[in-house]
Amino acid sequence: MLPLLLLKTAQKHPVLVELKNGETYNGHMVQCDSWMNVHLREVICTSKDGDRFWRIPETYIRGNTIKYLRVPDEVIDKVKEENYKRDEKRPAMARGRGRGRGPGGRGEELLQTFSPL
Repeated sequence: MLPLLLLKTAQKHPVLVELKNGETYNGHMVQCDSWMNVHLREVICTSKDGDRFWRIPETYIRGNTIKYLRVPDEVIDKVKEENYKRDEKRPAMARGRGRGRGPGGRGEELLQTFSPL
């Protein structure tokens, strides 16, 4: 599963972002880009020691400051389902099961060559 695909799917869902400095941001993801920059709305920011909280209408977080992101399980399930559907639609050769990989193909010959005695 590609991380950026996961983040694109997480748009309009609640996410938790922890920064390298220890602050956390809980909010709904509006958008993310290929550098993992994140735009959040309806944000609650927590200080690194956990004793101060701020409510922020929206914020933009640079990707290189992010330690990790937590997304809901439903987003992960949705990405897995989309990957499965996409793989079913692709022809067998595009999935790596075409020429040279099946019975009698080069892949099987190599396995037979290196099988233990």
